[in-house]
Amino acid sequence: MELILNDRSIHGQFRSVETFKDAIGRVMAIRAVARRLGRELQCHRNLANAQVTPGMTMPKAAQLLGRDECRSLMQWLTRHGPFWEDDRWHGDDEWLECNGEIVTDTAVGEAAYCLLHGIDRGLVSISPSSWLVSPLHVDRRHESGRQGSVDVRNFWGADELEAALTDTLAPPGSWEDLEATARSRYPDLTFSPDSFKRLQGHSFSRGAAERLLLRLDVLHQLKSCFDERGDRTPRGHEIYQQHFTGDKAWFSDSSDTEKAGFKKELTFPHPSNAGEFLYCTWHGKVKSPQLRVHFSWPIRASEQLHVVYVGPKITKR
Repeated sequence: MELILNDRSIHGQFRSVETFKDAIGRVMAIRAVARRLGRELQCHRNLANAQVTPGMTMPKAAQLLGRDECRSLMQWLTRHGPFWEDDRWHGDDEWLECNGEIVTDTAVGEAAYCLLHGIDRGLVSISPSSWLVSPLHVDRRHESGRQGSVDVRNFWGADELEAALTDTLAPPGSWEDLEATARSRYPDLTFSPDSFKRLQGHSFSRGAAERLLLRLDVLHQLKSCFDERGDRTPRGHEIYQQHFTGDKAWFSDSSDTEKAGFKKELTFPHPSNAGEFLYCTWHGKVKSPQLRVHFSWPIRASEQLHVVYVGPKITKR
């Protein structure tokens, strides 16, 4: 289960800096528990300017905390993250509602959308706030007519979160764990024997490993989204539009310049046919650090989806 800080749970409710300081102390304790158990508490950059009291925003309120507390809080919210909007799943056209309130473009909506698509997410809410209910029931309505609902687990105490996290599967603790997890979790993907070789020697990042698994999960989902005639299903079209199109797409083709300058590097031995090669310019992207997943394209029902490379960006100059 990945965790997202509920941005709606800070809404100018604090009447003094002292009550705000106590609340932030609880959030930072929760964050410390999550990190000790191999998770990161994701936030949104907009929280750095959230309304804390009726007349005070986050930067001013943070300055009234202790020096170390202020630095730790603001570096998290402005520099270190991780920020869930960088790997956002739900789109602006989603209608996500919780207790009669529209939660599209919020952490609540993001967590709900991910859960509806099989990706485990939980929320952390600030206490006190008007969001201290668990689970939070979220309804989804889409312009296509699809509907659904889901209950999102919501935490505001460190002890409850620790108990919940110890009951879930541990995230990858090394690049070897990542490879073992990917090969076992995604049977519809055909990995080359040395797909993950280039990760060795690079510092392990748990967050990057989890983001790589998310990219592989999308490929695995898309590979299964074909009907009996071999046509892409509505769900397949939705995945394609969300993750393969637009400026912030997780997946894209290499540019013409990259293809011209790195043709050799983008050509890989065929995983199954000795002596044959695959030219794999399509790739999934992780931003920080810059990692790539190169795979065969186009994705068809009748052909294997080969993942030939997981590692640092190839086309760096």
